[in-house]
Amino acid sequence: MKKIIFYSYLKCSTCRKAAKWLESKDFEFQLIDIVKEPPLVNYLNLALEQYSDDKKRIFNTRGKAFKSLNLDIDSLSKEEIIQLLLSDGKLIKRPFLIYEGKKVILGFNEIEYAKQFL
Repeated sequence: MKKIIFYSYLKCSTCRKAAKWLESKDFEFQLIDIVKEPPLVNYLNLALEQYSDDKKRIFNTRGKAFKSLNLDIDSLSKEEIIQLLLSDGKLIKRPFLIYEGKKVILGFNEIEYAKQFL
């Protein structure tokens, strides 16, 4: 059985769509509220490694929390980015999936999910 950790926000329609897609394909996943319990530091590090060419992809740039910060992400160090993400789960792109403990999948795109999981 493939291990999927699914960080989600209950009010996020994209998260609900992603969960519904995974359920329709009979995938089991561990659901975690991203606001109450942001991803572990090692998962955030993994995301930063995977998306090193565009650090902004890890952020929920359309959310109020991000827009209120008015930050230049590229000027921040890796440690500063991680501290910022840990300070407010709403800043993190969601859903935030950890697949097999070694791959981060951000957001929901049915084609991308099919490529990763099927």
